[in-house]
Amino acid sequence: MVLNYIWIFFFLTAFVIGLIKLIFFGDLKVFSDIVSSTFTMSKTAFEISIGLTGVLTLWLGLMRIGEKGGVVKIFSKLIAPFFSRLFPEIKRDDPAYGSIIMNVGANMLGLDNAATPMGLKAMKQLQNSNKKKDTATNAQIMFLVLNTSGLTILPISVMVYRTQLGAIDPSDIFIPILLATYFSTIAGLISVSIFQKINLFDKVILLYLGGLSFLIFGIIYFMSSLPKEEITKISSVASNFILFGIITFFITLAAIKKINVYESFIEGGKEGFKIAIKIIPYLIAILVSIGVFRASGAMDYFIDGISYIFSFIGINTDFIEALPTALMKPLSGSGARGMMVDVMKTHGADSFVGKVASTIQGATDTTFYIIAVYFGSVGIKNTRYAVTCGLIADFAGIIAAIFIAYLFFQ
Repeated sequence: MVLNYIWIFFFLTAFVIGLIKLIFFGDLKVFSDIVSSTFTMSKTAFEISIGLTGVLTLWLGLMRIGEKGGVVKIFSKLIAPFFSRLFPEIKRDDPAYGSIIMNVGANMLGLDNAATPMGLKAMKQLQNSNKKKDTATNAQIMFLVLNTSGLTILPISVMVYRTQLGAIDPSDIFIPILLATYFSTIAGLISVSIFQKINLFDKVILLYLGGLSFLIFGIIYFMSSLPKEEITKISSVASNFILFGIITFFITLAAIKKINVYESFIEGGKEGFKIAIKIIPYLIAILVSIGVFRASGAMDYFIDGISYIFSFIGINTDFIEALPTALMKPLSGSGARGMMVDVMKTHGADSFVGKVASTIQGATDTTFYIIAVYFGSVGIKNTRYAVTCGLIADFAGIIAAIFIAYLFFQ
């Protein structure tokens, strides 16, 4: 529904601005440019979608190896003590507890194909003990906000798009996204805990959050003390080392468990082509609407207006072109992805603004979409403070992404 309104807004705005340019400024090319953009962007969207096939096949194959090797279960065991404090209403033997942990573990690894079904299953299991069926429980809200905050270790989708759009080192945003999504998750977790009066000073919670925070701030402190060129070099080397280390770990773990690694890869890789084909109409729809919006000049007016405001208050405006991705992110995942692709296509995947948009895209998830899908699947209408906490997480992740991008790439 949100994308429907955005689509209509982009086309109507482009038409109105084109009409104004034609009548008042005598711009005879404006509608020619707008129509031309529809053909250009539809071709671009198709080429991007088809080009994603190889990289998607690779990563989905590797993810299936990790999934069968038991990586999700390992993550689940690592975070179980922490989660028992965040969900005090749920008993350890409740089926929902295991589903929640498996869902979060799969999300952290970027296993969307496994995370979403497990998440819907967890929400339905939580609904079984819900006395007010149309009202979200504390546990359901905590679970949902943890999903909307988008905590992930492997930002596969962003790296895939950066690869297709010609980034020299597609994984250079790996560490920045990891840092940004941490702030998003912490903000969401703290906001929900305040509403639910969860004791954040519990020893186990402090141990997990304190240890992770020490690591994150240690990385930021270390990076901020280095020259910019050293930050980029270290980030690139560390990102690629960690990523290949994770791939090797997946394969080794599966081999130890006597899983047929090759067959598992083929099984997961087959999904790559299906997904690439599936996203073609969605990507064409959003990129064409963005194309006409940009060709009419509406995007420039929007960006210039925001840039003027930030310049007036003395803030560096190099990130402004990435703001449409940030504004779209809470509303629509595919819309934000389209904005990110548009930025990289316009300015280059390795441009500063392209890297800012990529970091924003990976920093958090789509609050309204997740609320609609997860709560809608069990008939919840009264979401209480779920939207508020989800948007707090989004805002924290976006702000963190911008600052971290300046630290790493500017």
